[in-house]
Amino acid sequence: MSWLLDKINGGLVRVFLIVVALFWLVPTIGLLASSLRSPDDMSASGWWHVFAKPSQLTFDSYQKLLENGDITHSLWNTVLITVPATVLVVVIGALAGYAFAWMEFPGRDWWFLVVVSLLVVPVQVALIPIAELFGKIGLFGTIFGVILFHVGFGLPFAVFLLRNFFAEIPRELLEAARLDGAGELRLFARVVMPLGGPAIASLGIFQFLWVWNDMLVALVFTKSGTQPITVALQTQVRQFGNNVDVLAPGAFISMVIPLAVFFAFQRQFVSGVMAGAVK
Repeated sequence: MSWLLDKINGGLVRVFLIVVALFWLVPTIGLLASSLRSPDDMSASGWWHVFAKPSQLTFDSYQKLLENGDITHSLWNTVLITVPATVLVVVIGALAGYAFAWMEFPGRDWWFLVVVSLLVVPVQVALIPIAELFGKIGLFGTIFGVILFHVGFGLPFAVFLLRNFFAEIPRELLEAARLDGAGELRLFARVVMPLGGPAIASLGIFQFLWVWNDMLVALVFTKSGTQPITVALQTQVRQFGNNVDVLAPGAFISMVIPLAVFFAFQRQFVSGVMAGAVK
Protein backbone atom coordinates (compact mmCIF):
# COMPACT_ATOMS: atom_id res chain seq x y z
CA MET A 1 0.00 0.00 0.00
CA SER A 2 2.86 2.35 0.85
CA TRP A 3 4.45 1.94 -2.58
CA LEU A 4 1.12 2.88 -4.19
CA LEU A 5 0.91 6.04 -2.06
CA ASP A 6 4.50 6.92 -2.89
CA LYS A 7 3.79 6.48 -6.59
CA ILE A 8 0.66 8.63 -6.40
CA ASN A 9 2.48 11.33 -4.45
CA GLY A 10 5.34 11.23 -6.94
CA GLY A 11 2.90 11.57 -9.82
CA LEU A 12 1.17 14.52 -8.16
CA VAL A 13 4.51 16.23 -7.63
CA ARG A 14 5.42 15.76 -11.31
CA VAL A 15 2.05 17.13 -12.42
CA PHE A 16 2.44 20.11 -10.13
CA LEU A 17 5.94 20.84 -11.44
CA ILE A 18 4.75 20.56 -15.05
CA VAL A 19 1.91 23.01 -14.36
CA VAL A 20 4.33 25.45 -12.71
CA ALA A 21 6.73 25.13 -15.65
CA LEU A 22 3.92 25.80 -18.13
CA PHE A 23 2.85 28.92 -16.25
CA TRP A 24 6.49 30.05 -16.16
CA LEU A 25 6.72 29.60 -19.92
CA VAL A 26 3.51 31.48 -20.74
CA PRO A 27 5.23 34.90 -21.18
CA THR A 28 7.91 33.32 -23.39
CA ILE A 29 5.34 31.53 -25.51
CA GLY A 30 3.24 34.69 -25.77
CA LEU A 31 6.25 36.74 -26.86
CA LEU A 32 7.19 34.13 -29.46
CA ALA A 33 3.64 34.01 -30.81
CA SER A 34 3.48 37.81 -30.95
CA SER A 35 6.78 37.99 -32.82
CA LEU A 36 5.38 35.63 -35.47
CA ARG A 37 2.19 37.64 -36.09
CA SER A 38 1.59 40.70 -38.23
CA PRO A 39 0.88 44.08 -36.60
CA ASP A 40 -2.73 43.97 -37.84
CA ASP A 41 -3.32 40.58 -36.23
CA MET A 42 -1.76 41.71 -32.97
CA SER A 43 -3.94 44.81 -32.81
CA ALA A 44 -7.06 42.79 -33.66
CA SER A 45 -6.74 39.94 -31.14
CA GLY A 46 -4.57 38.41 -28.43
CA TRP A 47 -1.55 36.25 -29.15
CA TRP A 48 -3.35 33.06 -28.06
CA HIS A 49 -5.55 33.23 -31.17
CA VAL A 50 -2.57 31.99 -33.16
CA PHE A 51 -3.31 28.46 -31.95
CA ALA A 52 -6.73 28.61 -33.58
CA LYS A 53 -5.40 30.33 -36.72
CA PRO A 54 -1.89 29.04 -37.47
CA SER A 55 -2.07 30.83 -40.84
CA GLN A 56 -1.24 34.04 -38.95
CA LEU A 57 2.32 32.84 -38.39
CA THR A 58 4.85 34.76 -40.45
CA PHE A 59 8.54 35.64 -40.31
CA ASP A 60 8.03 39.12 -41.76
CA SER A 61 8.70 40.73 -38.39
CA TYR A 62 12.09 39.06 -38.14
CA GLN A 63 12.90 40.25 -41.65
CA LYS A 64 12.05 43.82 -40.60
CA LEU A 65 14.17 43.34 -37.51
CA LEU A 66 17.19 42.40 -39.59
CA GLU A 67 16.59 45.50 -41.69
CA ASN A 68 16.55 47.71 -38.58
CA GLY A 69 20.14 48.91 -38.24
CA ASP A 70 19.73 50.20 -34.67
CA ILE A 71 18.53 46.85 -33.34
CA THR A 72 21.10 44.70 -35.16
CA HIS A 73 23.94 47.05 -34.17
CA SER A 74 22.82 47.05 -30.55
CA LEU A 75 22.66 43.26 -30.57
CA TRP A 76 26.25 43.15 -31.74
CA ASN A 77 27.17 45.68 -29.03
CA THR A 78 25.60 43.37 -26.47
CA VAL A 79 27.83 40.53 -27.62
CA LEU A 80 30.90 42.79 -27.53
CA ILE A 81 30.07 43.77 -23.95
CA THR A 82 28.89 40.45 -22.55
CA VAL A 83 31.55 38.05 -23.86
CA PRO A 84 34.65 40.00 -22.70
CA ALA A 85 33.02 40.90 -19.37
CA THR A 86 32.24 37.23 -18.73
CA VAL A 87 35.61 35.87 -19.85
CA LEU A 88 37.60 38.45 -17.87
CA VAL A 89 35.62 37.85 -14.68
CA VAL A 90 36.02 34.08 -14.98
CA VAL A 91 39.76 34.18 -15.75
CA ILE A 92 40.73 36.84 -13.20
CA GLY A 93 38.36 35.41 -10.58
CA ALA A 94 39.82 31.92 -11.04
CA LEU A 95 43.40 33.16 -10.72
CA ALA A 96 42.59 35.22 -7.64
CA GLY A 97 40.50 32.43 -6.11
CA TYR A 98 43.39 30.00 -6.48
CA ALA A 99 45.82 32.50 -4.97
CA PHE A 100 43.58 33.12 -1.96
CA ALA A 101 42.95 29.40 -1.48
CA TRP A 102 46.43 27.87 -1.86
CA MET A 103 49.15 30.51 -2.12
CA GLU A 104 50.83 32.11 0.89
CA PHE A 105 51.43 35.87 0.79
CA PRO A 106 51.38 38.66 3.39
CA GLY A 107 47.92 39.79 4.43
CA ARG A 108 46.11 37.10 2.45
CA ASP A 109 43.18 36.77 4.85
CA TRP A 110 42.82 40.52 5.22
CA TRP A 111 42.82 41.04 1.46
CA PHE A 112 40.20 38.33 1.09
CA LEU A 113 38.12 40.06 3.74
CA VAL A 114 38.32 43.27 1.69
CA VAL A 115 37.14 41.40 -1.40
CA VAL A 116 34.21 39.88 0.49
CA SER A 117 33.26 43.29 1.92
CA LEU A 118 32.94 44.63 -1.63
CA LEU A 119 29.99 42.27 -2.15
CA VAL A 120 27.77 44.56 -0.08
CA VAL A 121 28.46 47.64 -2.24
CA PRO A 122 25.37 48.25 -4.41
CA VAL A 123 25.81 49.12 -8.06
CA GLN A 124 23.66 52.23 -7.73
CA VAL A 125 26.10 53.83 -5.27
CA ALA A 126 28.98 53.68 -7.76
CA LEU A 127 27.18 54.90 -10.87
CA ILE A 128 27.75 58.64 -10.47
CA PRO A 129 31.37 58.63 -9.18
CA ILE A 130 32.50 56.08 -11.78
CA ALA A 131 30.68 57.98 -14.52
CA GLU A 132 32.58 61.11 -13.52
CA LEU A 133 35.86 59.16 -13.46
CA PHE A 134 35.22 57.62 -16.87
CA GLY A 135 34.34 61.07 -18.23
CA LYS A 136 37.69 62.46 -17.09
CA ILE A 137 39.74 59.63 -18.61
CA GLY A 138 37.72 59.37 -21.82
CA LEU A 139 35.96 56.03 -21.21
CA PHE A 140 32.43 57.33 -20.74
CA GLY A 141 30.11 56.22 -23.51
CA THR A 142 32.48 53.51 -24.73
CA ILE A 143 32.00 49.74 -24.79
CA PHE A 144 35.30 49.30 -22.97
CA GLY A 145 34.03 51.45 -20.10
CA VAL A 146 30.90 49.31 -19.71
CA ILE A 147 33.05 46.17 -19.75
CA LEU A 148 35.31 47.57 -17.01
CA PHE A 149 32.30 48.41 -14.84
CA HIS A 150 30.84 44.91 -15.15
CA VAL A 151 34.22 43.30 -14.53
CA GLY A 152 34.82 45.43 -11.45
CA PHE A 153 31.47 44.56 -9.89
CA GLY A 154 31.57 40.93 -10.97
CA LEU A 155 35.00 40.10 -9.54
CA PRO A 156 34.17 40.16 -5.78
CA PHE A 157 31.52 37.46 -6.17
CA ALA A 158 33.74 35.52 -8.58
CA VAL A 159 36.71 35.52 -6.19
CA PHE A 160 34.51 34.61 -3.23
CA LEU A 161 32.81 31.73 -5.07
CA LEU A 162 35.91 30.22 -6.66
CA ARG A 163 38.13 30.63 -3.62
CA ASN A 164 35.68 28.64 -1.49
CA PHE A 165 35.38 25.98 -4.19
CA PHE A 166 39.14 25.67 -4.76
CA ALA A 167 39.73 25.44 -1.01
CA GLU A 168 37.81 22.14 -0.98
CA ILE A 169 40.33 20.49 -3.32
CA PRO A 170 42.34 17.86 -1.35
CA ARG A 171 45.73 19.23 -0.37
CA GLU A 172 47.31 15.83 -1.04
CA LEU A 173 46.38 16.10 -4.71
CA LEU A 174 48.13 19.44 -5.06
CA GLU A 175 51.16 18.26 -3.13
CA ALA A 176 51.46 15.22 -5.39
CA ALA A 177 51.44 17.47 -8.45
CA ARG A 178 54.14 19.68 -6.89
CA LEU A 179 56.28 16.63 -6.18
CA ASP A 180 56.01 15.74 -9.86
CA GLY A 181 57.56 19.10 -10.69
CA ALA A 182 54.46 21.15 -11.49
CA GLY A 183 54.77 24.87 -10.89
CA GLU A 184 51.94 27.07 -9.68
CA LEU A 185 50.81 28.03 -13.18
CA ARG A 186 50.89 24.47 -14.45
CA LEU A 187 49.20 23.25 -11.28
CA PHE A 188 46.46 25.80 -11.77
CA ALA A 189 45.93 24.93 -15.45
CA ARG A 190 46.24 21.13 -15.26
CA VAL A 191 44.71 20.32 -11.85
CA VAL A 192 42.68 23.16 -10.37
CA MET A 193 40.88 24.35 -13.50
CA PRO A 194 39.58 20.89 -14.55
CA LEU A 195 38.40 20.17 -11.00
CA GLY A 196 36.79 23.59 -10.75
CA GLY A 197 34.86 23.21 -14.00
CA PRO A 198 31.36 23.09 -12.42
CA ALA A 199 31.98 26.19 -10.29
CA ILE A 200 33.54 28.06 -13.21
CA ALA A 201 30.59 27.15 -15.44
CA SER A 202 28.14 28.38 -12.77
CA LEU A 203 30.04 31.64 -12.43
CA GLY A 204 30.14 32.09 -16.20
CA ILE A 205 26.38 31.60 -16.48
CA PHE A 206 25.64 34.03 -13.64
CA GLN A 207 27.93 36.67 -15.11
CA PHE A 208 26.65 36.19 -18.67
CA LEU A 209 23.01 36.51 -17.63
CA TRP A 210 23.70 39.55 -15.47
CA VAL A 211 25.62 41.45 -18.14
CA TRP A 212 23.36 40.43 -21.04
CA ASN A 213 20.16 41.47 -19.24
CA ASP A 214 21.63 44.61 -17.68
CA MET A 215 19.91 47.87 -18.49
CA LEU A 216 20.80 50.23 -15.64
CA VAL A 217 24.55 50.31 -16.22
CA ALA A 218 24.16 50.40 -20.00
CA LEU A 219 21.61 53.20 -19.75
CA VAL A 220 24.07 55.34 -17.77
CA PHE A 221 27.39 54.52 -19.46
CA THR A 222 26.52 54.08 -23.15
CA LYS A 223 25.74 56.48 -25.96
CA SER A 224 23.70 56.02 -29.13
CA GLY A 225 26.42 54.09 -30.95
CA THR A 226 27.35 51.79 -28.07
CA GLN A 227 23.93 50.88 -26.65
CA PRO A 228 23.18 47.17 -26.05
CA ILE A 229 19.93 45.52 -27.03
CA THR A 230 18.16 46.28 -23.73
CA VAL A 231 18.65 50.04 -24.09
CA ALA A 232 17.93 49.96 -27.83
CA LEU A 233 14.57 48.25 -27.26
CA GLN A 234 13.70 50.75 -24.54
CA THR A 235 14.56 53.58 -26.91
CA GLN A 236 12.40 52.06 -29.64
CA VAL A 237 9.46 51.88 -27.23
CA ARG A 238 9.90 55.51 -26.28
CA GLN A 239 10.29 56.80 -29.83
CA PHE A 240 8.13 54.41 -31.86
CA GLY A 241 5.53 53.00 -29.55
CA ASN A 242 3.55 51.34 -32.34
CA ASN A 243 6.32 49.32 -34.03
CA VAL A 244 5.54 46.08 -32.20
CA ASP A 245 6.55 44.17 -35.33
CA VAL A 246 10.17 45.11 -34.48
CA LEU A 247 9.96 45.16 -30.69
CA ALA A 248 8.44 41.68 -30.29
CA PRO A 249 11.07 39.74 -32.28
CA GLY A 250 13.84 41.92 -30.82
CA ALA A 251 12.70 41.20 -27.29
CA PHE A 252 12.38 37.49 -28.02
CA ILE A 253 15.89 37.26 -29.48
CA SER A 254 17.23 39.21 -26.52
CA MET A 255 15.60 36.70 -24.17
CA VAL A 256 16.20 33.45 -26.03
CA ILE A 257 19.99 33.83 -26.30
CA PRO A 258 20.67 33.80 -22.53
CA LEU A 259 18.13 30.99 -22.17
CA ALA A 260 20.05 28.98 -24.77
CA VAL A 261 23.31 29.62 -22.90
CA PHE A 262 21.74 28.51 -19.63
CA PHE A 263 20.31 25.28 -21.02
CA ALA A 264 23.57 24.53 -22.86
CA PHE A 265 25.47 24.59 -19.54
CA GLN A 266 22.63 23.39 -17.33
CA ARG A 267 24.39 20.22 -16.22
CA GLN A 268 27.56 22.08 -15.22
CA PHE A 269 25.47 24.74 -13.50
CA VAL A 270 23.64 22.19 -11.35
CA SER A 271 26.93 20.45 -10.51
CA GLY A 272 28.46 23.75 -9.49
CA VAL A 273 25.51 24.74 -7.31
CA MET A 274 25.41 21.34 -5.61
CA ALA A 275 29.20 21.08 -5.17
CA GLY A 276 30.02 20.62 -1.53
CA ALA A 277 26.40 20.02 -0.53
CA VAL A 278 26.90 16.25 -0.29
CA LYS A 279 30.08 14.75 1.11
